[in-house]
Parts: sequence; structure tokens; C-alpha cells
Amino acid sequence: MNDFDLLVLGSGPGGQRAAIAAAKLGRKVAVVDRREMIGGVCINTGTIPSKTLREAVLYLTGLNQRELYGQSYRVKDDITVADLGMRTQHVIGRETDVIRSQLARNHVTVLPGTGRFVEPNAVAVSGGRDPGGREQKVTADRIVIATGTRPARPDSVAFDEKTVIDSDGIIDLDHVPETMVVVGAGVIGIEYASMFAALGTKVTVVERRDRMLEFCDLEIVEALKYHLRDLAVTFRFGETVASVERMARGAITVLESGKRIPADTVMYSAGRQGMTDGLQLEAAGLAADHRGRIKVDEHYRTEVPHIYAVGDVIGFPSLAATSMEQGRLAAHHACGEPVSDIIDLQPIGIYTIPEISFVGRTEDALTEAKVPFEVGVSRYRELARGQIIGDSYGMLKLLVSPDDRKLLGVHVFGTGATELVHIGQTVMGLGGTVDYLVNAVFNYPTLAESYKVAALDAMNKMRHMARLTE
Repeated sequence: MNDFDLLVLGSGPGGQRAAIAAAKLGRKVAVVDRREMIGGVCINTGTIPSKTLREAVLYLTGLNQRELYGQSYRVKDDITVADLGMRTQHVIGRETDVIRSQLARNHVTVLPGTGRFVEPNAVAVSGGRDPGGREQKVTADRIVIATGTRPARPDSVAFDEKTVIDSDGIIDLDHVPETMVVVGAGVIGIEYASMFAALGTKVTVVERRDRMLEFCDLEIVEALKYHLRDLAVTFRFGETVASVERMARGAITVLESGKRIPADTVMYSAGRQGMTDGLQLEAAGLAADHRGRIKVDEHYRTEVPHIYAVGDVIGFPSLAATSMEQGRLAAHHACGEPVSDIIDLQPIGIYTIPEISFVGRTEDALTEAKVPFEVGVSRYRELARGQIIGDSYGMLKLLVSPDDRKLLGVHVFGTGATELVHIGQTVMGLGGTVDYLVNAVFNYPTLAESYKVAALDAMNKMRHMARLTE
């Protein structure tokens, strides 16, 4: 008889949800993770620290209030890393306590340390309770791998954790750099570029592709790019880094085109690498790809039926929100409980300054698929709430089918974008049409009113087209 019904490797969003879901179903569950990493990368070095840092930057710089109080307005003149870190560490500590409490309340055993497979149903846990450093062998009927990812580090770059860093090293900086090069214009790179630009750092973004955030709506990306340039961000698209030369004070980023960019700090954001190299997967009959990712089926089962994998370690979309749902669904399937498949309609949130969020398809995707659509737009400056909060640049865009009037996509840029998008997600998920938004009453003054304004805009355009074709 095995020690546990379900053993989870990793306590991040996916692992935590898998463990608690199985415990709620009456199973005996354990979670393996390092004592200092409860909550996983999400809580300790990734999602929560970066989003908390963003809030600290917005508050201390007074950036959101400058429309009302002038461009020189600041809450604090000399912002230090200590100012930023105080809020971050407070939130990390509180979130860690919440997770520990949830696991304890649901009688989930926490095994401190790191785990590696020794057999398909057995894991050796080391670095935990045993002061002698001996391993503890644990067996389970079902195992969930939720070890997450770490920043990918190119072999050609000499990281020193001070001048040349990855995204995990951001929260350990000992000062706010005057100049910074961000290599990679993906979500993480652009989020941090916008935060440090708001702090006054002169940021240069280097990206080998021709644009940033390729999966986002082009109009929204152009709006973000305009605002980042207004914060003195320089973009170098279509450029590849040849080398980084560390100097006595800072580093020089050398591009293949011959350009040389000096900066106090260079941050690499070159994708993520699955943390599977220490799991000894071969002992379980598994293997990972070159990025450390594990292949799973629609139920999150690996090629070994009793072993599941969820979260960033299985690849796209690599979001905390989707990882949580994957963990819950995997646990239910592992416990033989009926469960619905994950809903395809998932929102994407990008916590840049200003933030972006969308659900559904983009204009480019619809055009490529030859799907006709009408566009309805609302701008925050037309809303009373937009004037009250000083956001004159925000916008909400609806993509509407002229055939059945259903929403095909919702794209939001500006204050509260990641919250606002869920209204559109709900309407789309329930098969609603633009008529619902036209006829609905929204609180006044709110940013949510933007849905009604955008819906009316789309409706008027479709009405005009109908008149012309009568």
C-alpha cells in the first residue's frame, strides 16, 4: 500500500490547486517543495512580486495622477529599491501564509525539500526534515508534476546576478539603475521595461522579431508602444544580441548589426525553461523536451498514465490562472471524478504600464481566417470615470460578427484592463450578443460603461451598413 493517494511535486498555482482539489475529494495528499519556495515561482519570484512591484511603482511615482496634477507630480522624489521591496516582501509573506494555511486546513502533508523519481510510483525527497541530509522515500498511487519553470539562460551570456541578470534577479537589485537594456520584448520583458521606465530608468528594448507581443491586437500594441516611447523607452526591433561585455561600471550590449549599447544593467528575458532536470524523469519512464517541458494529453496525463503534469512545465499558455484550473482538472481525473474540460475562452492579462488584457480573437486573426467583423470602440477620455481618474489614453475595443452579432473578441488598454475584460469574457462564454451590452445598464460613473459605448458604436456601424444595402 502506498504512502499517499496523490503526491504533488511543486506548490505553485497548479500544484496547490491539484493538492487541495484531491484533498477535498477525501484523498490522502502530500506536496513536495523547498521550504523557502512554498507557493512556487508565482509567489516568490514571478507573478506576485512583479505585479506588486508594479503597484509600488505606480503609487510612488504618482504616474497615474500626472494627468490631473502635472507632469512633475511624484509621491516620493528619490525612490529606492528598499521602498519597492518593502511592499513586495510584505505581500509575498502574506500570500505564503495564506497558502500554508490552505494546505494545513485541508490536511495536505507538506514534505519540505526537493523530489526526484526513483521508481514510477516512488519519489525520493531530500533537503528536508532529516538533519543528516538523508533522503526520504515516498510512494503514491498518482503523482502530479507541477515544478514550473525558471528563466532560460543562453550559454553565450555570463550572468553575474548584479549587472547581467534574468527576470528572477530583478527583485534582488540593490539600486534602481539609471540605464537598462532589456533583451526580449515578450510579456515579461515588456512588463519590466515599462516599470523601470516609469521609475525614470532609460530603457532600451532589443528584440530580434519585427514587433513585440505578436499575439496581441496590433492597435493595442501600437498604443502601448507610444506610451513607452513617451517614457523614453528606445526600441531596437529586428536586432540580435551578439555578446554582452561586462565593464567596471555596467555592461555593453553588442548587437550583430554592430551597435553597442551601454547600460548599468542588462536583463535577459529569453523565455522560460521547465524545471525538470533534477526530477530524474527516466526513472519514471518519462522524458522532457529541449525546453524542459513535459508532453500531456487532454486530461494532463503524461505518457505514464498514473503521472500527470500541469502548469508552466507543460508549456503554453503558461499563466497562473490556467495553471490553477489545470491542477484542479488533473486532480479530479486522477481521483476518477467526473469533470468538465477547461473552457477554451481564456483571458490574457499583461501587466505593463498601462496594462493590456484581451479575450477571443484579434483583428489580424479574424482577417486571416476570412471572418467578417465590425469594430466598436470606446475611449476612456469620453467617460466620466476616465476623467475622474485621469486616464485619457485608455480604450476598449469590441470585435462583433455582423452575421449573428456575437462578440468575437474584446481588447482593453488602460486602467483596470485585466478586470474589465471579464465582462466581455462572460458575455462571450454564454453566447451573448452585442445587443445585451447595448441594452444593459452600467453603474455611472464607471469604466465598465465603456462596454455600452463600444457596443453602441459597433451597432451604429452595422445599422449604417444595413441602410446602404437595403
